[in-house]
Amino acid sequence: MKVAIVGSGGVGGYFGGRLAAAGVDVTFLARGAHLAAMRRNGLRIDSPEGNVVLPAVSATDDPATVGPADVVLFAVKLYDVESALPTLGPLIGPQTVVVPLQNGVAAVDMLTAAVGRDHAAGGTCYVSAVISEPGVIRHTAMGRLIFGPLAGAAPPSLRDLRAACDGAGFEAVLSDAIEVEIWTKFTRLSAFSGLTAVTRCPMGVIVNDPGLSQLLEAALAESFAVAIASGIALDPSVIPAIVASYHAMPPATKSSMLEDLERGRRLELPFLSGTIARLGRMLGVPTPTHQFIATVLKPFEQGR
Repeated sequence: MKVAIVGSGGVGGYFGGRLAAAGVDVTFLARGAHLAAMRRNGLRIDSPEGNVVLPAVSATDDPATVGPADVVLFAVKLYDVESALPTLGPLIGPQTVVVPLQNGVAAVDMLTAAVGRDHAAGGTCYVSAVISEPGVIRHTAMGRLIFGPLAGAAPPSLRDLRAACDGAGFEAVLSDAIEVEIWTKFTRLSAFSGLTAVTRCPMGVIVNDPGLSQLLEAALAESFAVAIASGIALDPSVIPAIVASYHAMPPATKSSMLEDLERGRRLELPFLSGTIARLGRMLGVPTPTHQFIATVLKPFEQGR
């Protein structure tokens, strides 16, 4: 099958690189120094799960040279979704499905409005990976890709993607309840990203400090309450499961929002703690922890 990666940073570079190493036809859409490095030297993934070295990869900044793909993994940051949507046009053929992998819960509606429901799927992922230098992805924890149809049975392209992920070095799930999966990730990530960013600390520091751990669980409870009030059928068992996953992370694990904060980059804050606080106000759900996070990080929202 033919896969196009739109947004070849930590998320797109990691999953796309693993798929390419497994023999899948992958083209990376990127820009700037990262694109130049991939064209010159290929792509390298440094990972505790085993390094990947791809001496040559297909990489471009022009989607017209790629043509229609079977699956597009749409992995740009949430604040870049709107500007990146026109990139998708040349990549879409009659059977193409676009899988959004953004944090938060807004991307599916934006994607569906742009490409039509027939070409849109739902998706989410669990991975801690960043561009450590142009052409190099540093992966530190997790590696799970989840995708599924927005309604009805999965189209052949999604079933083919699931099969293509076998042997790629990460877990892939074809879900028949993708909205629940997206909100489960949002519930987990909003607390994780908010606490790591506001404390400037990796997860090992947070889960081993009683006060910070209590604050993390308070943020998690607020996110869960907002999900339930939004009509999402999350099972209460996700709370202890998420807490256990926090403790199982390598101690050095950072959220992408903390990585962006440290590098002076724009933050996805409005789409994470900002969204929990906003929805909480709309739905009458108290969210004091997320409101605090959104308030104190706001001066850094646009980067340096």
